[in-house]
Amino acid sequence: MTLALLGTGLLGRAIAERLQSVGHTLTVYNRTTSNALPLQACGITVVTRPEQAIAQADCIILLLADAAAIRAVLLTPASLAVLRGKTVIQMGTIAQEESLALQAEVEEVGGSYCEAPVLGSLSEAKAGTLFVMVGGTEDQFSRWGPLFRSLSREPRLAGPVGKAASLKLALNQLIAAEIAAFALSLGLVQRAGVPVDTFMAILRESALFAPAFEKKLPRLLTRDYQHPNFSTSHLLKDVDLFLKEASGYELATSSLEGIRPVLERTIAQGLGAADYASIYETVNPKT
Repeated sequence: MTLALLGTGLLGRAIAERLQSVGHTLTVYNRTTSNALPLQACGITVVTRPEQAIAQADCIILLLADAAAIRAVLLTPASLAVLRGKTVIQMGTIAQEESLALQAEVEEVGGSYCEAPVLGSLSEAKAGTLFVMVGGTEDQFSRWGPLFRSLSREPRLAGPVGKAASLKLALNQLIAAEIAAFALSLGLVQRAGVPVDTFMAILRESALFAPAFEKKLPRLLTRDYQHPNFSTSHLLKDVDLFLKEASGYELATSSLEGIRPVLERTIAQGLGAADYASIYETVNPKT
């Protein structure tokens, strides 16, 4: 399977390494070329223009930061000129309406489009154990099944284009909610002088426990947010996407709206590129 991957950020790089390791032929493009060059050591071809990658592939995987970045890379005249007969699979986190708009523009030039956002961190990407949620047709799900199964034990078809985008936002909203709640509880425990081990022992045995708490605890205790799996800036972007979509359904979003300024204040401290657990610096600042 000949693939082009556009966007080699944290997750894009890990997915590229995984796909190459299981036998796919891969060409990658990143807007900052130097960030993609280390992939050459894995035998992956790195090009300096997106249309070069697109022209060499049957399938184009998008792992770009947002819809604006996708448009700047995929929907240029040069890229559109080589999209006919190719399939675009959008794997980043964007809004449903953004995904539907991309589908229309790709199909207008004779391409095919589906979405397959993923849930999981870098370790899951490298191991092929991501959750892959596909928005598209049954035929697309079947045709690209080998690709999806390279990244996930059990890819799931969520429905037509747009449904997987909404599903991914629903899941990412929980990332914000869980880290905000856990950081606040941990902060109270520490300031009140309650042993963290006691707090965690009870939490682990209760119905309140979430695996993310265990994963993020070392970062919070050491205040070490380097080498992120998911950045604070990207979480804020996804929170904003969720709030916009939820408002269209007249959902009450005040709980999430309360987390948004916490993320903004964290980013203002220079922690936008740090792991999203860095909101602890806002929730429980050093005294």
